[in-house]
Formats: sequence, structure tokens, C-alpha cells
Amino acid sequence: MAEDLVLEKCDLELEANGRDHHTAGLCRERLVVRRGQPFWLTLHFTGRSYESSVDSLTFSAVTGPDPSEEAGTKARFSLSSAVEEGAWTAVVMDQQDSVLSLQLSTPPNAPVGLYRLSLEASTGYQGSSFVLGHFTLLFNSWCPADAVYLDSDEERREYVLSQQGFIYQGSVKFIKSIPWNFGQFEDGILDICLMILDRNPKFLKNACRDCSRRSNPIYVGRVVSAMVNCNDDQGVLLGRWDNNYKDGISPMFWIGSVDILRRWKTSGCQHVKYGQCWVFAAVACTVLRCLGIPTRVVTNFNSAHDQNSNLLIEYVYNKSGEIQKEKSEMIWNYHCWVESWMSRPDLQPGYEGWQALDPTPQEKSEGTYCCGPVPVRAIKEGDLSTKYDAAFVFAEVNADVVNWIQQDDGSLCKSTNNSQAVGMKISTKSVGRDEREDITHNYKYPEGSPEEREAFRKANHLNKLTEKEETGLAMRIRVSESMSMGSDFDVFAYINNNTSESHTCRLLLHARTVSYNGILGPECGTKDLLNLSLEPFSEKSIPLRILYEKYCECLTESNLIKVRGLLVEQAANNYLLAERDIYLENPEIKIRILGEPKQNRKLVAEASLRNPLTSPLLGCSFTMEGAGLTEEQKVMDVLDPVEAGEEVKVRVDLLPRHVGRHKLVVNFESDKLKAVKGFRNVLIGPA
Repeated sequence: MAEDLVLEKCDLELEANGRDHHTAGLCRERLVVRRGQPFWLTLHFTGRSYESSVDSLTFSAVTGPDPSEEAGTKARFSLSSAVEEGAWTAVVMDQQDSVLSLQLSTPPNAPVGLYRLSLEASTGYQGSSFVLGHFTLLFNSWCPADAVYLDSDEERREYVLSQQGFIYQGSVKFIKSIPWNFGQFEDGILDICLMILDRNPKFLKNACRDCSRRSNPIYVGRVVSAMVNCNDDQGVLLGRWDNNYKDGISPMFWIGSVDILRRWKTSGCQHVKYGQCWVFAAVACTVLRCLGIPTRVVTNFNSAHDQNSNLLIEYVYNKSGEIQKEKSEMIWNYHCWVESWMSRPDLQPGYEGWQALDPTPQEKSEGTYCCGPVPVRAIKEGDLSTKYDAAFVFAEVNADVVNWIQQDDGSLCKSTNNSQAVGMKISTKSVGRDEREDITHNYKYPEGSPEEREAFRKANHLNKLTEKEETGLAMRIRVSESMSMGSDFDVFAYINNNTSESHTCRLLLHARTVSYNGILGPECGTKDLLNLSLEPFSEKSIPLRILYEKYCECLTESNLIKVRGLLVEQAANNYLLAERDIYLENPEIKIRILGEPKQNRKLVAEASLRNPLTSPLLGCSFTMEGAGLTEEQKVMDVLDPVEAGEEVKVRVDLLPRHVGRHKLVVNFESDKLKAVKGFRNVLIGPA
């Protein structure tokens, strides 16, 4: 009788598998592969070699705390002569004496997660079992049978593999790109992403069912949307919007997801303080890309937060142009969410592709603070019954704004000026380039087109279908060329009289600091002209001077000032309201790389910034991420005050571990200059 087959060791072929599966950055110490695609392993036997006529080899792959074949979390499969599509299979590729080379295949719909792989070797009636090792299985956008398959290699590189990108902020008239280090392949991040899945309430309630459902990117996307905020669970981030961040870290300070995710883990899954929409979106993007789901961060400018689903945001002002009361239904300067690419077999054909997911806690969805995934196509078509949360996302890009002026007797009079346009310049980073791509056309048909009208009819958006009343007077706010932090500047109310009659009006101009989510701060400029004469067919330009000494103390980290003009024609009881949000540009951070950028060779990065203010800066620090900074985030404090006009400079050592294009992301923080961001691309060559 043949002696037992004894396994000496199993080589999981980390280098070859990492290369084939685009997981080289994750495969340094453990095996990470993508589903629906074969991977290699080599068995080394001791004593005698494997003989197909004598030995029977059976493999077992299990995931989750309670694996079962019914749930799809346990698979048993024997050596077979050929790969079977869509199933767990093991095939002999080569045999050299006691060394057996195998190719294992996984189904393209297997649950993602950490697996234990074991082997039972039997000879006749006796056998032995061996644990071959552990591997992590990810979604696979390279596999045509996977629900996240993406046809373009360039898009896969951008939306799955790219570890750096941009997030867009500012205002609709001045869009600012913020560099971000997603860092999904940095040390420990994959384990943290799997931990996020294991902390979600659905797993804690029924682990077997939750692990089984991890085969579905729709389900995983929804779990991640809920777990990035901590409103219902042990989620990652706590949101805060009141400019009081002393017991945590200001949302504007973050420049990457890695530090946030590591803090969450090291604190025993206590929420990290603090996040706002772009931080929630960026962390969700990191987690979803890490798990293999193609994902991008998008920004919607003039984004509506509609709580009662009537597709209307209504503001009430007094006769001085001051808003009557703060309310939760508002227009945000911008709002960020993510889109993930997946098929939607649960919906009608045509709804596959980009799905909007929003991890910022705004409204509950099925009892939980999460949003999506909802097909972007369904938003464009006005198909509001589509799951998940189509009506909420539709309102964000399509709600109508109505401005009311309250009279002395309490009655309301509607402003006749065209209201603020909602859902503009919807932006994401271009594929393969550091440019902004406008994707508004994915969410909306062209304004005034028959298709747009049809989408509004389907959505029952009646307010959009009514004709706007035209008036002979028009007003808009214009700005001067340069508006940088620390400067005084002018803004202008441009008023057109398009009638053949003269009009006498009162003009009220107000400038107030504002947060990106629409919350107003103190006044920093005002003008009141009681008897403004408007000649027939004329245009007038009225300036309002805004002084640094007025806005410096009350400007939020959003760097935004809202200018509002109210034109009152008392005789005709006619009111015109015009608004504009102004973004004040921060000084530039200059970044130099000293040394030859090669793998595993020390480099020095030098960052500098000139103080643009007329007063010194105190409490200054630089923070850097990316370009091979895989250890904890580097913070460099600047000890002395930086005088007006003076340049401040720091240096930091880098040790890039990966060949290729990296982005070094820098943040500068001081008492009077908050969250100044800069970046530099670094091309790392082979050692």
C-alpha cells in the first residue's frame, strides 16, 4: 500500500499572482487575488511525489465565521482535468518530481473577503489534511463575468488602481481642485476595509447571511455607504459642520484617507473626528477601490438638500434682504458623493454603469443613514421609483429655488429674478489626466430640451414645467479679477433696465462669510442706496468694497463669501434677488524634489509658502502624504512666527517603494491661513 502523501510546504506565488491580478501592492506578505480569474500555487511534497492514479486531492475554501455551501461561503472541489467556467476548480499545470504546480479558479460571483484554503490528500482509506494558507478575494473589473466589469483598461487604472486624485470644491464660478491621497494599497488598509465590513450591523446580526451577500457589489456599496459615517453603527467618521473642531481634526485638514482609516482601527473602531461631505466621499472611494469596485468622487455645485421630497427649496427674506431663519433645507455650495460602476440585474435594462452612493449622513434610507446605489441614468430619466434613493439624488441636482420677501403685514411676495440654478458643473477627475471632467450631461438632459421636459414630467417636477415670469429689470453680481486671501477687493451689482420707462429703486447689498453647506456667518460688507435711478434701456454697475480686516476673523475654512443684492421697486411691489458665492484663493505651496527619484532610494521633498497677509502667521505646520510615505503621516511644525511677506520652508525625507507615478500631497495650517493644499507629481524610476 502506498505511503501517505505528505505536504512539505505550499508556495502561494505572491509575485506572479500579484502581477497577474493587479494586486502587487497588496501581495507583499499575503495572497490577494481577484475573483473569476485563475491564480497559481505550488505544492512541495516530501517523501514521495503525487500520483494521479493513487492520490486524491480535495480543496476547501471557506470565508466568514460560519461557512456553508448553501450560502456560497464554503467550496469543496477536487483536482480536475480542465477549468470549469464559473466554478471553483483546481487544475494541474506542471509536475516536476515532488513539486506540483496548480492553477485555481474562483467563480466571478464568489463573495469577497478573507478565505482559508486547505487540502485533503487521501491515499486509499487514509488521508491527511493541510492548511495551505489564507487569501483575500476581491471584485474583478478585468473579468467580463464579474458584476463590476469595466471594458476600458485606462478606466480600470484610474478607478481601481490609482491611489491619488482630485476632489473639486470652491464655487460654481471658481472651481478649486483639492489633491487627495486615496492610498488603497498602503500597508494595512485592506485589512481595515475588511474590518469595516465585519463591524457593520448586518454582519453582527447575521454573519452567515452578510458574508454570503458580499458577492454582490450593490450590497457591499450600500454597507460601505452606511459604515463610512458613524450615525447608526461603529462607522469611521463623525460629521461636524459648525466650525468648532478643537476636540478633533478639522475636515479641511485631511489630505488623504489612510490616516483616517488607521486612526479608526487603532482607536478600537471609535469614530474619527471630523468629516464633511468630501471626506466621507473620499474615504468611501478608498474602501470601494480597495475591494475592487471601480469608484470615483464627484462634486455637484449648488447642491440641494430637499427633506420633504417636494423638489422645492424655499427661502424667506425680510425687506432688508436678510434671511429670516436658518433651516435644514438648503442649497449647499457644493456636495460630494461617489459613483461606483456595476451591473444592476435587480433593475430594468439600461440602468447598469455608474451608480451614485452618498456616505454623508443626511437622510435615512430604509432606517439607516446611507444613500444609494442609484443608477445615474435613472436620475437623468426622472425615474424616481428606482432603488435606492432616486428621489433624494434627483432633488440634489434638479430642485427649484423660490425666494420670498416677507412684507410688514406678514404676507409673502415672490422675487422675480431667476432663482439660483441647482445641480451645475457636476465634476470628477479626468481619466489618466490631472484635469476636471464635467459629467453634468450624465445626470441631466440639455436645459429646455424635450427630453429634459419629459424627465421632469416623469418626476412630477411641476415647478420646473411652469413658465418663468419675465420682468423688465435684471440684476447679477460680478466680481473683480483677483480675489486672493488677505486682499481687499470689489464686487459689483450689475443692473439692467430693459424697459422704455425710468425706475426708482432701493438697492441693498450684503456680503457675509458662508460655509460650503450654506450656513451664513457675520457680515463683512454692506451698502444701502435708497433712491437708485435706472434710466430706460440702461445698465448700471454699483461697487461694494470688501475689506480683509472685515472678513479675516469670521471667514470659515471654506474660504467663501456670499454676496447678495436685493433690488426693491416699492411702487410696483417688485423684488429682485441676486446672489453670488466668492471663493478666496489661497497662496501657492511650492514643492521641490531633491535627489534622483528611484525606487527604495531616499529623496528629499521641500515645501514652501509665502505669507500673503499683512500680519504674521502663528502655529504653522505642514503635513505630507503619498509618494512613498507609507509610514504615519508626517507633520512638520514651524516654530517661529512667519512675518508678512516672508517665505516659510520645510524638508522631509521620502523613501518611495513603488515604481511609477506618485502624487505628493501637502497641507499647510496656521492661525490665519487654514487648509492650504498643494501637490506635486513624482515619477519614480526603477532602482
